[in-house]
Amino acid sequence: MTLLQAILLGIVQGLTEFLPVSSSGHLVLVPYLFGWQIPADQAFVFNVLVQIGTLVAVFVYFWGDLFEIARTFLAALARRQPAHPEARMGWLILIATIPAATFGLAFKSAVEAAFQSVTATGLFLLFTAGLLVAAERIGKRQRSMAQMTWRDALVVGLFQLLALFPGVSRSGSTITGGMARHLERGEAARFSFLIAVPIMLGAGLNSLVDLFRLPDVSAFLAPMLAGFVASAVVGYLSIRWLLGFLKRSPLYVFALYVGVVGGGTLVSVLI
Repeated sequence: MTLLQAILLGIVQGLTEFLPVSSSGHLVLVPYLFGWQIPADQAFVFNVLVQIGTLVAVFVYFWGDLFEIARTFLAALARRQPAHPEARMGWLILIATIPAATFGLAFKSAVEAAFQSVTATGLFLLFTAGLLVAAERIGKRQRSMAQMTWRDALVVGLFQLLALFPGVSRSGSTITGGMARHLERGEAARFSFLIAVPIMLGAGLNSLVDLFRLPDVSAFLAPMLAGFVASAVVGYLSIRWLLGFLKRSPLYVFALYVGVVGGGTLVSVLI
């Protein structure tokens, strides 16, 4: 992987991690479209590590919320009374994290194999388009995060399972899960971004181990750092833009985009 490739892929990651268009799918398709021959072990580790860059973007944007949730959650644990709203939100984030964390560790090899299939990515992109349309059709958009229950969090967490595979948008699937529980569009997006923190942090730390097992790790560090910075900066801008967009606009434009990209990917493979 060259420095230029890493920067471009970092930008792609930052743009697509929070927009409901699948960052993992784009990180598979961009090298395919440009004919980049990136070793599979490097590609998988890099793809997960640049998520740490977008995780930094989440921390920066939601720093006040995350600090208050963590502080009150730990205080409530000490008192054994999760009465504070932010402490309760900490439990909801934890509940939503459990399904994807458990499945991801148990089926890591299957997930890694899926990242090598362009055909699977195209199919999953079409699936994401269907999810986004369904979110708009079934969601009543009447509830806020303050009204969420543990059942709501579990449903969103189960939807997050889908995002382990390339082409299924993590934000798209979790926003769909939130809207299926009738959260307002913007509130579903905020909860989606908050529950990204433990999953992305765990995946990033796990991939740090894989990174230092690579035979050419010293040559890979510079591209990794470049991709990290690019994804963090662009990711922050993407969060800011998307939250504003979702207050006034539906998800159909993203559904159309991933539908076209997914269909085009399958056509390119067949011909």
